Amino acid sequence: MGEIHHADHGWVTPAVSYFVACLGAFVALRSARWALVSQGRTRVVWLLFASTSLGAGIWSMHFIAMLGFSVSGVEISYQPWLTVLSLLVAVAVVGIGLFTVGYSRRPVLSLLVGGLTTGLGVAAMHYLGMAAMVLPGHLRYDHVTVGLSVAIAVFAATAALWATLNIRGTLAVLAAAPVMGVAVCAMHYTGMAALSVQLDFSHSTQGGVMALQFIFPLGVGLGCYVFFGSLAFAVSPSRASSQPLLVGPAAPLVPRPRRPLNQAGARR
Repeated sequence: MGEIHHADHGWVTPAVSYFVACLGAFVALRSARWALVSQGRTRVVWLLFASTSLGAGIWSMHFIAMLGFSVSGVEISYQPWLTVLSLLVAVAVVGIGLFTVGYSRRPVLSLLVGGLTTGLGVAAMHYLGMAAMVLPGHLRYDHVTVGLSVAIAVFAATAALWATLNIRGTLAVLAAAPVMGVAVCAMHYTGMAALSVQLDFSHSTQGGVMALQFIFPLGVGLGCYVFFGSLAFAVSPSRASSQPLLVGPAAPLVPRPRRPLNQAGARR
């Protein structure tokens, strides 16, 4: 068995990965709120921006945390195609969840379906990213802990979509984003706790690229996209007021249609 270290560089990688997860959640929540009160192509653009921000934030959180992952005595590299696939899965499934909430007329059902789909997709992203690792050995997982990590992912995704439908003001979003960051990090480190490595130095390590040569530049690029995208939206005034979109008042909640009265004057 290989000895596993989850924070090889101390608190730096967990702290930075948590910050990235919080930033992605904050931008996504604010963008999704405006999508819900927009129409046509504007709604699509807001939802796409929310999906890429949250998906890239979750993916970046995972791989920044993985920069601190090591196994004693071995060198770890990553398969580029599986790594990129895990990014595409993260953005796609988050998009499915947000578009489900954004266009459904049945909020409770869309919340459950979107949360389940997005949570399973986030878990798939995590384990695809783990499958991209190339090292002289085999990865083993404790199935109970894996199941717990998937449950946390579904809970976190459902909470994010619920916040999209219900969070009102900037302070509420600022409070919700760190909670989402905790949930995403909890899912990641629970999944990592399920891992053990059976070393086998006869195992091929060809086809891998070192993290600092591939994942780090990609993660920096995605981080810059989220940061400068949020900065651009932060200084752009909304149509309703002269205050910035991301730091001004949140978009109003969508009014729920009232059920018609029956003859007795009660709601049906």
